[in-house]
Order: sequence, then structure tokens, then C-alpha cells
Amino acid sequence: MPEHPTSTSDKVVNIRTRRPFRPAPSLAEPPAGELEKFAHNDEPDDFRHRMLVNLIAFGFVTLLVVSALWLANSIATMRKDQDCVLSGMRGCTPVETPIKTR
Repeated sequence: MPEHPTSTSDKVVNIRTRRPFRPAPSLAEPPAGELEKFAHNDEPDDFRHRMLVNLIAFGFVTLLVVSALWLANSIATMRKDQDCVLSGMRGCTPVETPIKTR
């Protein structure tokens, strides 16, 4: 393989950073400070309260999902009806009339 010719203008550029180098902090102290306040205590959990909160959250999420499905269905129906009307067709939406009995 041929060698690349070297030029005499090759220079090493010293790149300076804006911030001075800082060594890593020592791990003697924990980064969060006092962690004892997050330690597990020996008090029993209130499972009844937890289940009640979970049930309320489940009901709220179910309500959100049902509302979203209803809204998507309504928008799709309105879009279909609007496309039908704008294309010049007649009788796009069904009209419900009561059946007369004799």
C-alpha cells in the first residue's frame, strides 16, 4: 500500500473546555442525604384503604376508556355523514319515524 505523504503543516490543536475539570464527588456521603425517612417501618399496611383506592382508580380509568370510545364513535359517524352530504348524495342519515298502527 502506498504511504500517505506527510506535510510539515500538521499541527496538534489544543481544545480547551469552558468548564474546569472537576473530580467525581466522593462516595463517603450518600447523594440523597438522610435516607432513614424512607426506610420501611413496622406498621401494618391498611389493605382495605388500598383496595378502596384501587377500586376508585379502576372505575375512573374505565370511565375514561368508555368516554373515549363513545367520542371516537361519534366523530366517525359525523365524519361519514358529512362526507355523504358533501359528495351531493341525498338520504345520508336515516330518519326514524314512528310506525302508525291502524
